[in-house]
Amino acid sequence: QGQLVESGGGLVQPGGSLRLSCVASRIGFSFYTMGWYRQAPGKQRELVAKITSGGSTNYGDFVNGRFTISRNNTKKTVSLQMDSLKPEDTAVYYCNADPPVSGWNPYWGQGTQVTVSS
Repeated sequence: QGQLVESGGGLVQPGGSLRLSCVASRIGFSFYTMGWYRQAPGKQRELVAKITSGGSTNYGDFVNGRFTISRNNTKKTVSLQMDSLKPEDTAVYYCNADPPVSGWNPYWGQGTQVTVSS
């Protein structure tokens, strides 16, 4: 069974930066579209950023150039560099592996808390 494990969350002041990382195991990592989603209390889970196996990226409208997603297929990791953080970025951030074909399983990490507060 595949597994995704996130790290790097924490408390940061407004305007600060955090780098989230997700390491995958027991999945065909290089074939998956990898993404970061977030969910704030009382809100639906939303896409933050995703990166395809070919390296194409897509970001949520609220990102406005503040975040950068990257992947390392050799290390089976996907990272999210978050700069210029705002209080409204406070949420649990989840790593996601979206399979390339319908017969493969998707995977979610357990989530990591990001809190932006002074």
